[in-house]
Amino acid sequence: MDLAKELSKKSDINIKNVYRFVASTLLCEAAGLIGYLFTSPAIPTWYIDLVKPSFNPPMWIFGPVWVFIYFLMGISLFFVWKRGIKGSNVFKAAFLFAIQLILNVLWSYIFFGLHNPRAALYEIVVLWGAIAITIVEFFKIRKVAAYLLMPYILWVTFALILNYSIWQLNYR
Repeated sequence: MDLAKELSKKSDINIKNVYRFVASTLLCEAAGLIGYLFTSPAIPTWYIDLVKPSFNPPMWIFGPVWVFIYFLMGISLFFVWKRGIKGSNVFKAAFLFAIQLILNVLWSYIFFGLHNPRAALYEIVVLWGAIAITIVEFFKIRKVAAYLLMPYILWVTFALILNYSIWQLNYR
């Protein structure tokens, strides 16, 4: 998979696809920003005092990783969307993508906004499943779109393990 070649195909360069690319990436980054609005106030007031596992990364890692992952998610959505939303398989895949994006924001609200790692753990399991289903559906439409979601599901897998560990260390 050569992402540069995929992004620069002549058939991809038209004003409609430029708008789709910008809209797709901005949508995903906006979801990240909404999640950040729940996360940011909780870091110095609640999260900082939690016991965390030894493998917890430094706080400065999370922001850049998520910005990058949301960008990859946006590119992934673009590759599916440019196939035309009218096709039933594309509409279904885009709908599933929207569901997992909402679940992504919801996790931030539950974990950081409500300070509830246990409920967030249940929610992130559902999120992981939604991402996996989205990857399968994207693969049917455009393989590169599915591959671009792999860092996302890997990071959410890590977040799930971290969420579980924080719950165990602080609330069991």
